[in-house]
Amino acid sequence: MSAGPRPDATELGDARRRIEELVCNMPGTDDHPFDQPWELRAFAMAVAAYHGGHYQWSEFQLSLIESIQRWERGEGDDPWSYYAHWLDALETVLAAKGMLSDEQLDRQTKVVLATPRNANHHEAHRDPVAISPALTR
Repeated sequence: MSAGPRPDATELGDARRRIEELVCNMPGTDDHPFDQPWELRAFAMAVAAYHGGHYQWSEFQLSLIESIQRWERGEGDDPWSYYAHWLDALETVLAAKGMLSDEQLDRQTKVVLATPRNANHHEAHRDPVAISPALTR
């Protein structure tokens, strides 16, 4: 006898559909607005943190604007990347809320940078974020 779906299955499915809808309605090139997988992950994390009640969307927007303005003033040598600013804004907002410390961020950054680019790509991952090709046309 089956116990039925997990209690959070519907909520998780609804969250994925909301993210898919947001992504599919964004301007971009080809079939999606993301050039790299990390960009989609950054987008999804920001949306999930917002829907989780961790910050107000206006806080994130202001942080994103400030990040872009710093780049426009020439602060930093990085080439233009919208999602790099998106990630910077997310880190800034989460740090301001006490959810992310500089030490945690530095530690995790070192782990990510030490991981080979294609590590674990041969393994199946649970709970993937996927976009239906039919929705992007």
